[in-house]
Amino acid sequence: MLPRSGDVIHVTKAASVQFAAPMLFRVIRVHDWPTYEGWIWLDGYELNTAGDAVERRSIFVQVSGLRAVGKAPDPRARNGRQPGVVSGTISRGVRTNR
Repeated sequence: MLPRSGDVIHVTKAASVQFAAPMLFRVIRVHDWPTYEGWIWLDGYELNTAGDAVERRSIFVQVSGLRAVGKAPDPRARNGRQPGVVSGTISRGVRTNR
């Protein structure tokens, strides 16, 4: 599982020995820097238990040790609204300039 921007992942010592205390991490960017086979650099935010960002970090981890918690939203499905379509009613009062 190669993470992408917006994904929330669970990082444990399976990803790297430095993460003996597990953490949740929201990915900002996956670097394309050359590394060892199966390892990647990630930029993102460490999250607290409420899901709030507490610290921005760059981490070096094994892809096989990452576990997905949440997926990034699909940018093609932002919302159900269509541009230029009005929902609901609009009251149009008659206006005169005198």
